[in-house]
Amino acid sequence: MENVLRPLLVVGGSLVLTLVLGWLVDVLLRRADARHSETPLWGLLRRCRPPLQVVLGTALLGATYTQIRVDAVRDHRAVIGQTLTLVLIAASAWLVLRVAATIVESSYARYAAASRDAARVRRVRTQVTLIQRVVTAVVATVAIAAMLLTFPEMRTVGTSMLASAGVVGIVAGVAAQSTLGNLFAGFQIAFGDMVRLGDTVVVNGEWGTVDEITLTFLTVRTWDERRITMPVSYFTSQPFENWSRGGAQMSGTVYFQLDHSAPVAEMRDALRDILGECAAWDGRNWSLAVTDTTPTTMEVRAVVTAKDADDIWTVRCAVREQLIVWLRAHHPYALPRVTTAPASLPPQEHWAALTGADAVRSPAGNGKVPDRDRNPRTGRG
Repeated sequence: MENVLRPLLVVGGSLVLTLVLGWLVDVLLRRADARHSETPLWGLLRRCRPPLQVVLGTALLGATYTQIRVDAVRDHRAVIGQTLTLVLIAASAWLVLRVAATIVESSYARYAAASRDAARVRRVRTQVTLIQRVVTAVVATVAIAAMLLTFPEMRTVGTSMLASAGVVGIVAGVAAQSTLGNLFAGFQIAFGDMVRLGDTVVVNGEWGTVDEITLTFLTVRTWDERRITMPVSYFTSQPFENWSRGGAQMSGTVYFQLDHSAPVAEMRDALRDILGECAAWDGRNWSLAVTDTTPTTMEVRAVVTAKDADDIWTVRCAVREQLIVWLRAHHPYALPRVTTAPASLPPQEHWAALTGADAVRSPAGNGKVPDRDRNPRTGRG
C-alpha cells in the first residue's frame, strides 16, 4: 500500500502545489493590474504563468522524486534526475524570455502612448525588437550550453574547447566575417537611426516599406506585396532613399506633354478643383507651371503634397487621370498631335539633276513634273 500512496503523494502533491502557487501569482498580478491601470506591465506578466508553473513543478519533482521508493525509480534515478534537470533549464530559459519580452513590450507600449512623434515611436520599436532578438539569442545559447554541460562527457569536451578557445575564436571570426559584419550593421541601424520599421524606402529601384529588421537581414515589402530580403550591411555601405526620414509628408510631381496652345491658366483652375475633391491631398501646397518646351510640345508640371508616400501616389494618379479627361473633354486641341504636310518638290533643273532624267516640262511651262508622272503616294516622279 505504501508503494502506491507514496508516489501519488509525491507526484500529486507537487502538481497541486504548483497549480496553487500559479493561481496565487495570477491573482496577485490581476490585483496589481487593476490598481495600476496606467501601465500594462502587470497584465502582460500574467502570460508568464505557464513557464512559471513548469519551473515550479519540475523543481518540486526534482527535490522529492527520491522519496518515491519504487524499484523502477530507484534503478533509473540518474536518468530521471538528468531529465528533470534538462526540463528545468529549458523551462527557466522560457520563463526568462517571457519576462524579458513582457518588460520590453510594456515599455514600448507606454512610450508609444505618451509620444506623439511617429518617427521616434518607430525608432524605439526597431531598437526594442533588435534588443529582444539579442536577448533571445543569448538566453538560448546559455541554456543549450548549460544543458550540454550536465552530461559528464560534454564537460571533458568543454575543458578541451576552452583550452583552444583562442585559435577557434580566430578561425570562427575569419569564417564568419560576413555574418559578424551583418550583426554589427544591425546594431548600427538600430541605434544609429538610419532606417526604422515602417519607413518608406527605395532600394535598387524598388519602392516599399520596411517590414522586418533582424540582426542579419532586413525585409522590404513592396507596393505589390512582394518581399525583398537584403543583408543589413547593404544599408550601411550603399546609398538608399528613405522617404520617411525627417517626417512622412511628401511632395509629388505630375508631368504632361501638351501642345503649345494648351490653356495653362484654365488648367490651374481645373487642378485646384480636382485637389479640392481628392481626399488624399493634405491641403499644404499645389502648383502648375510650364517647365520645358520643344519644337512640337511643351512640358507642364503639376506639384501636389500629401501626408505620406501612399497618399502621394494616390494624389498623383488622380491628378494625372482627371486632368487628361478634362483636357480631352474641354480642350482636345491641347493634347499632343502629329502634324503632316505634302512634300514640296525642288525646281525642274534640280529635279533633273537629282533623278538623272531629262527635264520634262509641263504644258503650262511652270517647270514642274506633270501630275500624271508623280507618284500618288510620295508626290514625286
